[in-house]
Amino acid sequence: MTYRVRNIVIAVVLAALAALMTSYYVTNYKRHVQQGEKHVQVYVASQDIPAGTAGTDAAGMLKKKTVTKSGVAPGAISKPAEIKSKIASQRIYAGEQVTVNRFASVSQSGLQGSLKGTLRAYQVAGTANQTLAGILKTGDHVDVVANFRYKWANQASTSITYAATKVVLRNVKVLRAPSAPGTASKLGGSTDTKYQVVLALTDNQTQKMLFSTHDSDQAQAGGGEPGWWLALRPNLNPADSPGSIETLTTMLRDGLSPRQAKLLFGSLGGS
Repeated sequence: MTYRVRNIVIAVVLAALAALMTSYYVTNYKRHVQQGEKHVQVYVASQDIPAGTAGTDAAGMLKKKTVTKSGVAPGAISKPAEIKSKIASQRIYAGEQVTVNRFASVSQSGLQGSLKGTLRAYQVAGTANQTLAGILKTGDHVDVVANFRYKWANQASTSITYAATKVVLRNVKVLRAPSAPGTASKLGGSTDTKYQVVLALTDNQTQKMLFSTHDSDQAQAGGGEPGWWLALRPNLNPADSPGSIETLTTMLRDGLSPRQAKLLFGSLGGS
């Protein structure tokens, strides 16, 4: 081995040794700093959280992880409750720290942010009386009551028309309330003005709502309203009466004494 080659080999060995020692020093220094630094717990995604996931669902996809204080991501949540009323605006990958920056309020995500599972946004238009225009507010809950007319043939094949009223849907959330009637409508404006309201219905409930708005008792010639209405529920401790159907017979029987019922449905020919 020549003198020149030997010097090159020695230089390479010394350089490698210097790099190794530097790496060892840096690693030990970082370990020393981290040992002296405060550690905190953060929440990370235990699985991928897709964009559009409701905060209540995302809160169940988290786990705790201990990191150094300097390793906490900006906006990292300190408890799952911080995101429960929000919706994921971006995809969050498994192991990634969960921050409020990846979530948006429901209002920012539109009506779709209020929906999950079988819920659907269903828009229907009606008169001010039907939709409680000016009374109803977004976030309220309503019942839907409808009146139906149907025909029934008796033994003599005579077709008789009956009417029945029923609460067809209960505790429906209002996603968007109708606008309030203008001054003109209050002072005798057109009664044909339609007010739009958006309801949160399950996929099955949309069928009942469509049937109620299209096949309920329609207005007779000369004015009136179709046979469905919204009824505002209380915010505090709402309760429901037992299910029932109202017909002419039940309306007339209600509150009558046996003698009065016999008079009405007997000698007077009621049915």
